[in-house]
Amino acid sequence: MNDYPLLRKIKHFVWDSMDAWLFYAMLTIYIMSLFLLYSADGQQAGQLENKTLHTVLGFILLWIIANVRPQILANFAPPVYLLGVVLLVLVELVGITVNGSQRWLNLGIIRLQPSEIMKIALPMMIAWYFQKYELNLRWYHYFGAIILILIPGALILKQPDLGTATLIMASGLFVVFFAGLPWKAIFAAAAAFLAALPLIWNYGMHDYQKTRVLTLLDPSKDPLGAGYHIIQSMIAIGSGGIWGKGWLNGTQTHLDYIPEATTDFIFAVYGEEFGLIGNILLLAIYLVILGRGLYIAAQASTLYSRTLAGALTMTFFCYVFVNMGMVSGILPVVGVPLPLVSYGGTATLSIMVILALLMGIANQKR
Repeated sequence: MNDYPLLRKIKHFVWDSMDAWLFYAMLTIYIMSLFLLYSADGQQAGQLENKTLHTVLGFILLWIIANVRPQILANFAPPVYLLGVVLLVLVELVGITVNGSQRWLNLGIIRLQPSEIMKIALPMMIAWYFQKYELNLRWYHYFGAIILILIPGALILKQPDLGTATLIMASGLFVVFFAGLPWKAIFAAAAAFLAALPLIWNYGMHDYQKTRVLTLLDPSKDPLGAGYHIIQSMIAIGSGGIWGKGWLNGTQTHLDYIPEATTDFIFAVYGEEFGLIGNILLLAIYLVILGRGLYIAAQASTLYSRTLAGALTMTFFCYVFVNMGMVSGILPVVGVPLPLVSYGGTATLSIMVILALLMGIANQKR
C-alpha cells in the first residue's frame, strides 16, 4: 500500500472518513433489520427491497457528509432550518392525511415528511446560534434559542404529532443544555412544566392523546380498542421468553395480532422471535453507538461540534428509548420508529445523517 499513493488516497476517502465503531454498529443493525422485516412483512420481499434501497442511499449520503468539515455544514444550518419551517407550513396548507394525521407532502415521485428534516435541522440551527454568540453569551440568548425550538415544535403539534414534536423539541433543548444552561434555569423550567401539566392536559392535548395516556395506566379497560396495541405487543415480547421462538416462528406476528409490525411495533416482532437474549444484543449495539457519540462530543474541538454531537447522540437515545418504552408498555403509544430497524425511507435517511454528522465531527478532531 505504501508504494501506491493513489490507493492510499482512495482508502482515505472511502474508509478513513468512517468511524469504525459507528459504522460496524450501524451495519450490524441493518443486517438484523433485513431478517426482521422479512419476517414482519409476512415473508414478502417488497419492503425488504425498499429498505435496502433507502439504506444504500443512506450510506452514500453518510459518506458524503462525513467527508465535509462540520464548520462548513454549519453555514447551511439557517437555510435548512428555514426550509424545514416552510415545508411544515406547506404540510398545514396542502399536506396529505394518513391515519387521521396531516404530516406528509406529496412530491410526485416521493412522499416527504418534513418533521424528519427538523430532526437534523433544529439541533444544527441551535448549535450554530450558540456558536455565533459564543464570546458574549447572555441569558436572553437562551430565550432566543427557545423561540427557535418552539416554532417547528408548534407546527408539528398542529399536525397533530405529539410524539415527534416532543422529541424534536428535545433535540433542540439538548443543545441548550450542552451549551451551558445553568442548573437553576433547568430546575425552574422543570418546575414550571410540572405546574403547567393540568393546563396541558385540559387545553393542549387532543382526546386521542389523553386516551393513550389513560390506556398506558390500564390497557385492559379497552382491550379491543385503545389498549389493543399495548396488550398485543406485550404478549409478543413476553411470549418470546429468554431465547425467543425463532426467526419466522412468531405466532403473534404471523397471525397479524401485532399492528404496524414493520414500523412502530417492530420491536415486538423482534422480542417474540429472538427473546431476551436478542433484546440484550440489540441494546448492547445501541449502547455502542450512544457511548461512541458521547465520546465524540467530549473530544470535539469547537462549541458547535460539541453541542451538536451531544444533542444528536441524546436524540438518538430518545428515539430508541421511546420506541422500546411504548412497545413494552411503559410509555404511551406514539408514532416513533425504532432507529435503523423500522421500515421507512425518510426515517432511515434522517438517522443516517445523524450518524454521518457524528462521523464528520470525529474526523475534524483527527
